[in-house]
Amino acid sequence: MQGNFVILRNNKLETYNNYKAIPKSFTNLIKFQPVYPPGPHTDEQHEEMEKYSEYLTELLGRENASSN
Repeated sequence: MQGNFVILRNNKLETYNNYKAIPKSFTNLIKFQPVYPPGPHTDEQHEEMEKYSEYLTELLGRENASSN
């Protein structure tokens, strides 16, 4: 998934354009902004966009802010 994703890791903001490139562990998720394809959308695009909230939840689970 492409987008604009910003995390805080090692007291530095890091920006990623590809969801898969985000590290497995970081302090805080700062920005989650996936790219939505222009409409009208195909059934496949709708299925993918429906997963965006799952991706967000998964990233929030990677946060390790509570251990600092």
